[in-house]
Amino acid sequence: MRYLADMNISPQTVDALAAEGTDIVRVSSLLPANASDQSVLSLAREQERVVITQDTDFSALLALGGYDQPSLVTLRLLNTDPEIVTQRLRQILPQTEAALRTGCAVTIEDHTVRVRQLPIR
Repeated sequence: MRYLADMNISPQTVDALAAEGTDIVRVSSLLPANASDQSVLSLAREQERVVITQDTDFSALLALGGYDQPSLVTLRLLNTDPEIVTQRLRQILPQTEAALRTGCAVTIEDHTVRVRQLPIR
């Protein structure tokens, strides 16, 4: 799996996952800091990457556009400390990999994980 971490995902998280062999890059290394959410989604589609974000706007954009790609992982955690985010991603990404390959939106909360197939209706 290939991942694209939105600007609100800490470089510490990206570096930790990359050090473990995860193919992950931050948006800031590929697009300008002021790139639109649509630009991020387009890049993710072009590069076949899953977007990881804390921004709930991405789900709305996927739903409104009727898109079936890219897959999306949205973190909705009470504590967004990079160590906690990293640990939660380490736990959930392998469990949701098959669904992410088919096109889905995964929402990770403190005690639950929801998976919805794309396109979102």
